[in-house]
Amino acid sequence: MLRFVRAFTGLLAGGLVVLTVVVIGSAILGDEHGLAGPGGVSIGGHVVAAIVAVAAQIYADRRRGFAGYAGCLVVLVTVGLLFWTQWWG
Repeated sequence: MLRFVRAFTGLLAGGLVVLTVVVIGSAILGDEHGLAGPGGVSIGGHVVAAIVAVAAQIYADRRRGFAGYAGCLVVLVTVGLLFWTQWWG
């Protein structure tokens, strides 16, 4: 079961990295064309969340049992908080 959970949270962590790159790219393009884009708080939140999620995923991938599940839980909570505050809030 831990293997499935780690695979799922690995996809979430990787997707968060891609989303962070997209947010940074949209800020750059928006700035170049004089359009509104994500601000510094949004960019910073995405960068911090991506770093935390990837670090937690690496930790989860290297641990077994409860520690592995705890790392996966950190990824889930981090992604959930980012989406709640930056996308749905």
